[in-house]
Amino acid sequence: MTRSQGRHSFSRRAKLTAGMTGLALTVGLAVAFTTTGDQGEARADGADKSLFVDITTVKPNVKTPKAQQDATTGTFTVDCGLNENKHFNGDNFIAAPGVNNGAEHLHDYVGNLTTDANSSNQSLQAGGTTCANGDKSAYFWPVIRIDKGEEEAAAGGDAAADGDAAASAQPSATNQNGQNGQRGQRGGQGDQQGDRQGGNQQGGNQRDGQNGQQDKPQGFQRDNGQNDNDNQQQRNGQQGGRQGQGGKDQAAKDSAAAGSNAADANAGQDANADADAAQNEANLGKDAAEDLPGNDGVIQEPKAADITFRGSPVGDVVAMPKFLKILYGDAKRSINGDKNTKASWTCAGFEDKVLLDKYPICPNGAAVKRIHDFPGCWDGKNTDSANHRDHVAFADANGQCGNGFKAIPQLRITLTYDIPADVQRNAQYKVDSFPAEEHDPLTDHDDFANVMSDQIMNRLVDCINGNKTCKE
Repeated sequence: MTRSQGRHSFSRRAKLTAGMTGLALTVGLAVAFTTTGDQGEARADGADKSLFVDITTVKPNVKTPKAQQDATTGTFTVDCGLNENKHFNGDNFIAAPGVNNGAEHLHDYVGNLTTDANSSNQSLQAGGTTCANGDKSAYFWPVIRIDKGEEEAAAGGDAAADGDAAASAQPSATNQNGQNGQRGQRGGQGDQQGDRQGGNQQGGNQRDGQNGQQDKPQGFQRDNGQNDNDNQQQRNGQQGGRQGQGGKDQAAKDSAAAGSNAADANAGQDANADADAAQNEANLGKDAAEDLPGNDGVIQEPKAADITFRGSPVGDVVAMPKFLKILYGDAKRSINGDKNTKASWTCAGFEDKVLLDKYPICPNGAAVKRIHDFPGCWDGKNTDSANHRDHVAFADANGQCGNGFKAIPQLRITLTYDIPADVQRNAQYKVDSFPAEEHDPLTDHDDFANVMSDQIMNRLVDCINGNKTCKE
């Protein structure tokens, strides 16, 4: 199952349902720890509806520098997958090195397999990669989630009511079946013995059922074993009625066999329930690791993650140095302002026309896209700087790099998501963010650390400067 179908094994709806169909105290506490706050807080975790806009109401605003005579028009695309191996964490080794959960929101990672808070040039160089051509670079961006908080909370309440009704009905059905078995046991001394043994067996089954309900969440109990026990009782009662006065010994044997079958069924029921409960706890634990304060909902796997390096509209590009680190956008708009924020959002069919600083509502449920254009100029000396920005820069409106800066292959990452039309209209998708940013779409960002081999980088530069289209 891909994340676009529901990345988590349990969405918030499933978590609420699992919690409400289990023992109220134990599973209720588990749900409290695996969701952010109470239901009221969870409903407030979505992005504000004012942050969404119908893209068809926005005038074209994309401006592309005019290519000069010596422009390099080649492109080099790297296939690094969609994060199918589910590499997530709340770290950022570039902006917050050595700080676990320094980002306070989850990143999708492709490329280098070892990326976490403690990544170093040495660990990245030694790591594996998801890129088909062996590129060990790290590419990472905040995840997108679908968050139907109010609908899922309501669905969870309905499921709880259904679960309570089913739990109330189960003992009644057991008693009724037992009574049917007793009515079949009328006739002589053998029948009376069968009645006493059947009554004892019924009481044992009823106590076992009650103990099972106390020990295990009702949502994971198996009904088949209990029904088999009840049917066995009824068959034993009918057999006792046919036996008459001389059937005491046979009735006792049948009752003993019924008790053995019931014990086996109950043991199987306990084993199944324990296995299901263990799997449920494992799933809830995994989801808890992927839900962070202010960031929950179902993570969406991109439909496509296009990683392409492009040329310069004014001339050749030079190779990037190994371990060059580049940031796109700014995750802390409320603190740093808009100096480094970028309009990233658009829809399929609008890529060359409109980029939004809000979440798009796309016509007819078209795909939602994020376009991240990284700086394409480098100071020629440093692979990083104190603020992680001064060593690189964007070209000017004409595509020219500033004094002392050189054009490098300009990285563009385009992420495409199948977000259902009703989710777009109802403002139910969002980007992970620092909690204080409240899913502001202008805090969208992206990070890159170059760990390409010299051979791959040389192929990349030759492709771009040779005005070719290359894919690896």
